[in-house]
Amino acid sequence: MEYFEKDAIISGIGISRIGRRTGILGLELTMQAVRAAIDDAGLVAADVDGIATLGDTPAADVNAELRIDAGDCGSGFGTGGLLSPVMSACRAVAERRARHVVVYRTIQMLGGTVPVKPQDDAPAPPLARMLDVPEGAPRPVVGPMDDITDLIAAHAYSAANWLALNCRRHMERYGTTKEQLGWIALNGRRNAALNPLAVYREPMTMADYLSARPVSTPFGLLDCDVPVDGSIAVVVSHAEYARDCPHRAVAVEAIGGSDGAGGWFHRDDYPKMAMSDAAAQMWSRTELTPADLDVAQLYDGFTFLTIAWLEALGICADGGAGPFVEGGLRIARAGELPLNTYGGQLSAGRLHGYWALHEGCVQLRGEAGERQVAHRPEVGVVSVGGGPVAGCMLLTC
Repeated sequence: MEYFEKDAIISGIGISRIGRRTGILGLELTMQAVRAAIDDAGLVAADVDGIATLGDTPAADVNAELRIDAGDCGSGFGTGGLLSPVMSACRAVAERRARHVVVYRTIQMLGGTVPVKPQDDAPAPPLARMLDVPEGAPRPVVGPMDDITDLIAAHAYSAANWLALNCRRHMERYGTTKEQLGWIALNGRRNAALNPLAVYREPMTMADYLSARPVSTPFGLLDCDVPVDGSIAVVVSHAEYARDCPHRAVAVEAIGGSDGAGGWFHRDDYPKMAMSDAAAQMWSRTELTPADLDVAQLYDGFTFLTIAWLEALGICADGGAGPFVEGGLRIARAGELPLNTYGGQLSAGRLHGYWALHEGCVQLRGEAGERQVAHRPEVGVVSVGGGPVAGCMLLTC
């Protein structure tokens, strides 16, 4: 069976200036990345006939800046989470609705908080007893947002609270340790030291990690990704353009996504998340297997999400990711599976997984400079998301 993504390539990549509280307007950051991606693809603005985004900088503004009238190619694959626009662009070029689609994601740091005050006399929701649910107990079928009210009412106001529950269950079930989470953070910082765009590059020790300010048990500050200002853009083209790319074209071998039936905590296989479904779909669309992977850029909004992705993708068995990352050798650039070679969102900065996609392309093209994986990588995986929505892509070069 043929799948549409196999007719798509990533022909160009671009990245803006990255920093914390830069004061740079979102449109300016977007155009830095978009223009860089178009140039990297060997194209001019007039060649772009499609555009896709998550809705940060309006597509109309990008069209106006480029002085083009590219059509909206942001729909067509709606279950890839944050990667849905990229997957939709793959479908658009495969179906000949466009030849070159610019996809971008722009992030700006936000100040302040959103006040949410639950009723003090509200009854405790099921979440308050989540860790005490017996094995195999039935849970209602819900969508990704149906349990947000319960989460807020339980005084769990952020994803740090929500995913800490998954992590604690994983620790209880498999013996995963805080130190094993730490190796994800230490590996990211070690790689970020070689990335001039990363916001945090100074050395980090395990003692630094373990002594970081608590956020939501078991997460400390260094388990959490770093907000930044920045933008990433890629150009998705039809595979026919590969022979004309000025750089090595990165082929899209397979994609997978999930809209997370079961929501945040109603899955029968909790603490697993939507990433398990997304990974299963991706592997069903290719003859490649986890054993073929040369490099992995896995979502690390929190350290535990990377642990969960390693298991969801079949790189490790359930409960095996903690021992796999322990010591940091297997996931180092010279290791068995180089992981988050740009520093990840924990040290380089949070761009909702789009920097992971950018880095996956850079590594497969052999253009990562000091942080380039020594052996020539040919197959890489990129993943984005946690909780009830997730997406992943298998890339080859």
